[in-house]
Amino acid sequence: MAVNAELANSSTAVADTPGTVEVPTASRKTRRIELGRPAIYAPPPRPVYETMKAGGEWLLAGVLIVLAAPVLLLTALAVKLTSRGPVLYSQTRVGKNGKLFTLYKIRSMFHDCEKDSGARWSTPGDSRITPIGAFLRKTHLDELPQLWNVLRGDMSLVGPRPERPEFTPALERAIPHYRDRLAVRPGVTGLAQVQLAPDTDMTSVRRKLAYDLYYIRYRGLCLDLRLIACTAVHMAGVPYQALCLLFVMPRLQAVENAYQEYGALCPQFEA
Repeated sequence: MAVNAELANSSTAVADTPGTVEVPTASRKTRRIELGRPAIYAPPPRPVYETMKAGGEWLLAGVLIVLAAPVLLLTALAVKLTSRGPVLYSQTRVGKNGKLFTLYKIRSMFHDCEKDSGARWSTPGDSRITPIGAFLRKTHLDELPQLWNVLRGDMSLVGPRPERPEFTPALERAIPHYRDRLAVRPGVTGLAQVQLAPDTDMTSVRRKLAYDLYYIRYRGLCLDLRLIACTAVHMAGVPYQALCLLFVMPRLQAVENAYQEYGALCPQFEA
């Protein structure tokens, strides 16, 4: 079953939640979605690393947002001149421990494109994406406003990508340990983002989860710096496949083995 159809058919909420959100449906009405529990497995605390990561990323995000200001202005102008609607696009996402926050992006789709269809993931050849939006997505320039989310403390530079609350309950029911990715702050880039294509089905979501849990388990300054460098060089046009070899990213088999070990060590909590 296509992932958008499977998510759209989901209506069951997950109990004992940290928050709720009103989201639009295809009928233009709203329904209350209860978010999943906070992560049931908390990784061992690393106070020195966490402090250095938070402070270093805050400083780096501040520098990057200043350096990227001319690019942001040119990108905003291009979006404004080529399609109607606001330049910035905001969306509710699920952060650490299920806390909701507002994520900011440069708009890459036509304004109000989900008014009739409701929330759904982007697919290859998505007609909702504007011509300039396709370029922004390919170069990831549309993600630059998320540096503000890093400065606000909603996100990290490196971590799992934040999911939309409309999809989270169905994904938690369908994929074991999906909620465990909420153990850390979501990231602008991450291990899954630099190695895998955007999600298209449940298999791809599960594979990304394996990468997310691998990152959470083996996170450290060395891996964070490699991922930031990998992302920066990719924005210059170097393919991720070459970058993963250059920056010695973990191979799929190692990630899958770690995921199997994780499942054995941390049995899935049943609702």
